[in-house]
Amino acid sequence: MSLTHKLPYEWQVGLRYTRAGKRSGRNSFISFISMASVAGIALGVAALIVVLSVMNGFQKEVTARMLSVLAHVEVFDARGEMPGWRGAVQEALRNPEVRAAAPFAETQAMLLSDGVMKPVLLRGIDPAQEVKVSDVAKHMREGRFDTLQPGSYNVVIGRALAKSLDVAVGDRVTMLMASIPTANGAPAPGTPGGTLPRTRPLTVTGIFEAGHFEFDSTLAFASIEDAQQLAGVAAPAGIRLRLADMHQAPRVAAELQRSMSGELYIRDWSKVNAVWFAAVQSQKRMMFIILTMIVAVAAFNLVSTLVMTVRDKQSDIAILRTLGASPRSIMTIFMVQGTLVGVLGAVLGVSLGVAVALNIDLIVPFIERSFDVQFLSQEVYLISEIPSELRWGDVGWIGGVAVLLAFVATLYPSWSASRVKPAEALRYE
Repeated sequence: MSLTHKLPYEWQVGLRYTRAGKRSGRNSFISFISMASVAGIALGVAALIVVLSVMNGFQKEVTARMLSVLAHVEVFDARGEMPGWRGAVQEALRNPEVRAAAPFAETQAMLLSDGVMKPVLLRGIDPAQEVKVSDVAKHMREGRFDTLQPGSYNVVIGRALAKSLDVAVGDRVTMLMASIPTANGAPAPGTPGGTLPRTRPLTVTGIFEAGHFEFDSTLAFASIEDAQQLAGVAAPAGIRLRLADMHQAPRVAAELQRSMSGELYIRDWSKVNAVWFAAVQSQKRMMFIILTMIVAVAAFNLVSTLVMTVRDKQSDIAILRTLGASPRSIMTIFMVQGTLVGVLGAVLGVSLGVAVALNIDLIVPFIERSFDVQFLSQEVYLISEIPSELRWGDVGWIGGVAVLLAFVATLYPSWSASRVKPAEALRYE
């Protein structure tokens, strides 16, 4: 005896109604609509899985590239300088989550080369300490990171910045900075038209590529002593920290705010690009809602399918009722039929979506080569390749929502079928 024959008769009849009928073209048409509903649910589920996987991958990839340059936590002195940074390092390292610390200095400037001028954030670092808190040294494409020695006035810049300035390792660039006020607080001397910017020639000794366009096009590294002298400050601006777990950065930052002495401003990596992270989360929520509506439209196509099935099967319903079937059993038959369509659509959609999400790194380049298009511009989207991170929790939610919507869509037609009166249904048979 097959497994189907062991099922309750409500399930057997529901399964039979789900399959294509062969007695009339009308039954076949109803089954065609049912299969169209399956395809609609499957495509909606697959699209939702692929889109959320791409957005998850996009967020993960950009975050990883950010953290190759950014520290997990940054500690600033409210006065603008931190002369006691060594003591601050010792205090920070008392937190068990903090693995390493390094001083830094930052200032805004302009880089000039052959008439081309670009704004930069000049970050002064100690190469020996910086490698403990960031991965910039691992992303060097030309030159060496350890050339940033005190008094050398060497600079390491991003590849996009080097390209826009048309410079290579060994070339000289000019750094322009705002003039520093005199010791008594008076404005820096200048011309009748205003103060002149300070200039300093620098030698490009390295080019890095973090893969994040914002940093590759605007960030420059120099020795911390050179950066302090260029900025006109006597001490680092603060310290940068590397944690054991970057996802604990908000909690650790709050703990350090309470435990460290002095007037400090502490921010974690998620605060540096808080607007970007908030925008990504908002987009993920909106995409989930929009694509769930697509699944809902396909699921509620089952209403018309089941209504047509109920009308077509009124005589069958009447016969079942006269044989002793209860209204609840009749309702169960059509709920089984509709839910099976939803389950089948969800299974096919999950299979397709998972397959695409896991192989999107192969599918997208193939499409780009075949049609000579580029889906992502690095200048706009920060990265040039479409990443994907499949999260099985998302897959479970999406499949569950699809089946739930299909089940809800069966309630009214099933209730309508249970209300069929045998005498009226058989009157014209």
